[in-house]
Amino acid sequence: MFDYIDLFDDMIWAYVGFPIIILLGLWLSFISGFAQIRRFPEAAKIFIGYFKPAKEKRVGVHPLNAFFACLGGCIGIGNIVAICTAVQIGGPGALFWVWVTAILGMVMKYSEVYLGMRYRIKNEEGSYDGGPMYFLQRVFKGMWAPMAVALLLCVYGVEIYQFRIVTESLSANFGLNVFAVAFVLLMFVIYAGSGGVKRVGKICSAVIPIFILIFISMGLWILLNNFGKLPEAIATVFTSAFTGHAAVGGFVGSTLMITITQGIRRGCYASDVGIGYAAVIYSESSSQVPERQSSLIFIDLFLDIFVVCTTSVLLILVTDVWTMPIHESLLVQMALSQYFPYMNYFMPLFILSLGYSTIIAYFCVGMKCAEFLSPQHGRKLFYVFATLFFISFTFLESRQALTIMSIIQMMLLILNGWGIFKLRRDVSFYLSEE
Repeated sequence: MFDYIDLFDDMIWAYVGFPIIILLGLWLSFISGFAQIRRFPEAAKIFIGYFKPAKEKRVGVHPLNAFFACLGGCIGIGNIVAICTAVQIGGPGALFWVWVTAILGMVMKYSEVYLGMRYRIKNEEGSYDGGPMYFLQRVFKGMWAPMAVALLLCVYGVEIYQFRIVTESLSANFGLNVFAVAFVLLMFVIYAGSGGVKRVGKICSAVIPIFILIFISMGLWILLNNFGKLPEAIATVFTSAFTGHAAVGGFVGSTLMITITQGIRRGCYASDVGIGYAAVIYSESSSQVPERQSSLIFIDLFLDIFVVCTTSVLLILVTDVWTMPIHESLLVQMALSQYFPYMNYFMPLFILSLGYSTIIAYFCVGMKCAEFLSPQHGRKLFYVFATLFFISFTFLESRQALTIMSIIQMMLLILNGWGIFKLRRDVSFYLSEE
């Protein structure tokens, strides 16, 4: 069954996902004057400025809490495991298409966040509700599209892939019972997710900066020790991006289309482009100017793709572990273990912290979407569904979980992409004052 599902996943990303990302991303880039480049310095200033104490208390969560909650959903296991899957299957050239996805995805994600904030509504809890469920009501007749997106985000909000990787890593490295690990992790996920964006943002703001500092420091040390191999590795990324890659060692070989689709879909997964997840999170920001909060997306994707994902891929390229026939979850660990001791203890804990921050961010979004579908019973039903879904996929292969996430992501990309295109004139790419 999963062989057919994998084939279907490959086809829709090759013939639907690829055109959406390239065409819509290029169109938005042109009409915005390449805002992702033009406004990047402004975004950096806004980001730094949000660290100053607020002059007055406003409705919603602090803009930085919203930023880190969103970043927590992006920077995670996808950056050090799923991205390596793209290289194993599509070759080093997949990284180039991950970069393309990030550059074009910046304006797509900016647009969905902007629309989410523009059409958000105040809720009874003293915050806001927003996201594609609200701005799609202005695109499609009736409520079928908003309801469909909310339902898909409920399923996508149960991050089975990262949950599977965390439980697999902890049970394998520490000899723990898989079911016990899954149960304890699930309890901590429910605790964090039930606190909403505010609680998730606080947890992610404590975890993510530490991760970036430690991982990048270790990565730079290894890259500097392999400085002579870097030019060749980068050259391979560019050449195989347009030619595919022949079989090498344990690597199965790749056609050009597989290279492109692997790069785009794993880039979308790592950066959450077109999903609508970011729009739900950012809509709770206390910022009153959508252009300011939305511009933080540029910082988000820069850290996510050009810093963390790129470091992960370059690590496995310069150390040649990408050609080894080993599980994708061990590639970066294998590269780090060549230079640092005790990686078999460090990486599982590292993966736990990263996976947890991502899982709770998605869980929070899924819960909000469930409440949109059923204000009275949505939260309770989501808890039951999440518990059953998490436990079920604990005993399946991680790549099977990733395939399920990939197909749901494609469905969300189609609906949200059409909504962004239809509402493109409602999006402002120029800075306004708070």
